Amino acid sequence: MITGKHYIAGKWVAGSETFTSEPAHGPAHDFSVGTPDHVNSAVEAAEEAFLTFGYTPAQVRADFLNAIADEIDARGDAITEIGTQETGLPEARLVGERGRTTGQLRLFAEHILKGDYLDRRHDVALPDRQPLPRPDIKMMQRPIGPVAVFGASNFPLAFSTAGGDTAAALAAGCPVVVKGHSAHPGTSDIVAQAIEAAVKSQGLHPGVFTLIQGGRRDVGQALVQHPLIKAVGFTGSLGGGRALFDLCAQRPEPIPFFGELGSVNPMFLLPNALGARGEALAQGWAGSLTMGAGQFCTNPGIAVVIEGADAEAFTKAAGAALEPIGAQTMLTDGIAEAYRSGRDKVAATAGVQSILTSTCDLRNATPYLFAVSGKEWLDNHVLGEEVFGPLGLIVTVKDFDEMLKIAKSLQGQLTCTIHMDDADTDAAKSLMPVLERKAGRVLANGFPTGVEVCDAMVHGGPYPASTNFGATSVGTLSIRRFLRPVSYQNIPDALLPVGYK
Repeated sequence: MITGKHYIAGKWVAGSETFTSEPAHGPAHDFSVGTPDHVNSAVEAAEEAFLTFGYTPAQVRADFLNAIADEIDARGDAITEIGTQETGLPEARLVGERGRTTGQLRLFAEHILKGDYLDRRHDVALPDRQPLPRPDIKMMQRPIGPVAVFGASNFPLAFSTAGGDTAAALAAGCPVVVKGHSAHPGTSDIVAQAIEAAVKSQGLHPGVFTLIQGGRRDVGQALVQHPLIKAVGFTGSLGGGRALFDLCAQRPEPIPFFGELGSVNPMFLLPNALGARGEALAQGWAGSLTMGAGQFCTNPGIAVVIEGADAEAFTKAAGAALEPIGAQTMLTDGIAEAYRSGRDKVAATAGVQSILTSTCDLRNATPYLFAVSGKEWLDNHVLGEEVFGPLGLIVTVKDFDEMLKIAKSLQGQLTCTIHMDDADTDAAKSLMPVLERKAGRVLANGFPTGVEVCDAMVHGGPYPASTNFGATSVGTLSIRRFLRPVSYQNIPDALLPVGYK
């Protein structure tokens, strides 16, 4: 059953105001609107919880993460039902995303039990060293304190209430305060119930997790500026993320804002690969571009090709592959409207040619394909901005030197892709030093939609793809965002944190 309330300090709390959900289909529900007072109560409870949770053995936190995963799976049918209603995503997508979410939780449970994430170091004392003795110094990573997490619109499970940011923070020993996304409040409600059950079954402090629903901008502002919050995890738009990032920097005590803000994820199709399998690449791109109505932060919106017959054939094949794809339901009316606005902006840019046009309205999205020359791309920075949806842009350059200029002109990206054959190796070698400075993940002969959750994954990149290019929001390395190193000089073993040995 949906409570329609906030979950704060172990209690379900109503508010004086409510908002009504806007599902793609099925019944709407009323939910309490969050307030700064809710934020204050939640963060104070989180700080109190940190005094115990932050000092628990890894086994306690691993058991907690596994318990959350079990409780989510136990509510799987209910989560899928409300998730499909609220977002319009198909059942198979929600089932798969739930598996990814519970998989992340269990992966972090395994990860912290290994202990490598603590990066323990020890310089033994050298009392006889000249000219000065050296003290005994030990170092390890420690949790930073309460963390704020903002739910994402496009991943109601994997990047929201119990998603990657929450899993990483809890694994580190940091209590979490989640601001739920208003696009899927019912999904967040049921997932929070699962976490509540895990908190109780493990006997943890109830302030270890909070869900605050809805709320106006003052709720987000109050959360990131609360003096007891020590870091923020965010997945969303560039505008919203940048506003929160600035608020974090303006605090009396600035804190890190780990924002994943999206990108255009360009692909560079090198000549031999394009000539040998251009049609297959066009079909693969069309599938990746329209997957989930293009509502993935790694959606490959740009394809860069060198002019000639092979480029023309690729453009024709891409249009043919996209044309039969019908309208898809977008996550919210606002996202659908933003997609149409981005489409119009691209279409109105000088030098842009329409390859495939369609009609979409209300909460629907249909694919669009445009083409532009390399020179026009370089002259119009608006073409390098993300359009969140199934819109593709082919950039046709005169030669490889111009392709390299395109690469160098890019802003920070989550991904960059090279499509190549063996005969393209020298050209690819010239691209690699540029692309690895532009993106957190560089691919060869694949499509970037779909982010594997594993030790080696980096989901982040230079700004504006993310606000901290040294971090990732996916994979076990993401736990480092919520840890800080502490040195212990001549500290007796009895006083060292649990887990040092």
